[in-house]
Amino acid sequence: MVKFDVRNLSVRFGAFNALKGITIRVNANEILAIIGPSNSGKTTFLRTLNRMNELERAAIMSGTVELDGTPINAISAEALRKRVGMVFALPLPLPLSIFDNAAYGIRMHGGKSKQAVREAVEKALKQAYIWDEVKDRLGESAFKLSGGQQQRLCIARTLAVEPEVILFDEPCSGLDPISTAAIEEAMLKLKSVYTIVLVTNNVKQAARVGDRTAFFLMGDMVEIDKTDKIFTAPSDKRTGDYIMGKFG
Repeated sequence: MVKFDVRNLSVRFGAFNALKGITIRVNANEILAIIGPSNSGKTTFLRTLNRMNELERAAIMSGTVELDGTPINAISAEALRKRVGMVFALPLPLPLSIFDNAAYGIRMHGGKSKQAVREAVEKALKQAYIWDEVKDRLGESAFKLSGGQQQRLCIARTLAVEPEVILFDEPCSGLDPISTAAIEEAMLKLKSVYTIVLVTNNVKQAARVGDRTAFFLMGDMVEIDKTDKIFTAPSDKRTGDYIMGKFG
């Protein structure tokens, strides 16, 4: 089942062409990894999927992006971002307790009892593989957590509002290997329920968790295929050169 259907997507910021006619389908319940050098349009593509590029006044988009067959422009930005959550490169906990961080999105949307909020927070913290580490500290400041714990808390905050898609923008870029492994384990478990799009500069991470991998270069999508194919027999020499570290 296709979750996102992107056709001939181009995004420009003033005179800079960030994306050039990208056509790609994101399947439900897969991890689609996107790799490529800096300034190749990876994050711009990610931010297009939940209309975050619209926050940039200079952004001009053309092409079609559909979520479950509906153009995303026909969905309100608030409703879209509830369905398509995003986890950023740096952990961004709020100056609140651990519990209130995880509950923040739920409370913003309203309509749940205190008991329902507590249950949703516990479920999200468990899904983000951090519950056992914080269950006795829920009233403490989120800033007391380590960097890896803060990132998993941010994942829990996203999960708590029950999105359909999770966009990860280099979520492990500043983390140690143990924290990275915990987040990758969470991703692999989460794909049974969610669709995941992962932008990463770590090609080994893409190889470990991606069901399919797309290689972006200077605003173009060079190729997309099953991850094992991309890493063992890419169709384009530039893909192989990038994976081998010959440029980037």
